[in-house]
Amino acid sequence: MTDTETETEAGAEITAELVRDLLREQHPDLAGLAVREVAGGWDNQQWRVGDELAVRMPRTARAPDLQRKERRWLPVLAPRLPLPVPNPVRTGEPSALFPKPWTVMTWVPGEPLDRTSISRGDHAAEALAGFLRALHVEAPAGAPISSDRGAHPSGCTDSFDDFFEAVAPGDIADAIRAVWADAVAAPAWEGPPVWVHGDLHPANVVVSDGTLSGVIDFGDMFAGDPAWDLAAAWVILPAGAASRFFDAYARADDAYARADDAYARADEGTIRRARGLAVLKGLVLMLVGRNGDQGLPGGKPTWGPAGRAALDRVLGSAR
Repeated sequence: MTDTETETEAGAEITAELVRDLLREQHPDLAGLAVREVAGGWDNQQWRVGDELAVRMPRTARAPDLQRKERRWLPVLAPRLPLPVPNPVRTGEPSALFPKPWTVMTWVPGEPLDRTSISRGDHAAEALAGFLRALHVEAPAGAPISSDRGAHPSGCTDSFDDFFEAVAPGDIADAIRAVWADAVAAPAWEGPPVWVHGDLHPANVVVSDGTLSGVIDFGDMFAGDPAWDLAAAWVILPAGAASRFFDAYARADDAYARADDAYARADEGTIRRARGLAVLKGLVLMLVGRNGDQGLPGGKPTWGPAGRAALDRVLGSAR
């Protein structure tokens, strides 16, 4: 394949020409805009359309359901969030050209963090804390529940063991185990289920001018324990920024308190769970990075260094 085409799980090529043909078929007013591939993506392949839009094309079996979730809930969440997020603006229906639904989203400008770095750590910590404080409010009845994430760390021990055995660096293996054991022993989340992005890692946030400028890929959003997002204090932010992040997240923000009394608070147990989930995510990133180094399907070489850095930040921080 070239850098202008990709494949779905079924083996069908997704090319720029296919995207243009789909736009001509279903959204002809967009068909004259330039179409170019965006590198990255896991369940979906993204194609930039003009300067302000992107087409998300599903390439895994679960991707259509993730897109339906985004189309249902992002218009509800986006207006309250202080950082730009992709918003669905058009729906593509299955047709003879392509057998699955697809979505036209707003484009969030910036460079994915796995390909750049944050130089303004304090600003990024404040921005991420403000974003998550706005997101982490009680979810309504009918909000999605995750089938593969969202559990207490004690429910993820098999996954942790698998990733640990595969890639845990020997020089810090004992320390990683200790953080995970503490998370497993931490009390469970006792608050109401709150909105959780669910997949915050360097490829799902974008950076401009050295700081966070947007959050993308909400396909795994769910209602549950905010610790799954608070792990981003170490997975995303640079060394030394976690304390600033949690201070900002914990501030008594009168605006949020008036708008919704059921917002999340990062108590000691939640932070302990978040640290454990951060080491789990760091190991996942390292495994995906190793697969990329070996040229295996789904591997992404940029994720390996990001995963090791996340582990080092967790182990170098009291919280």
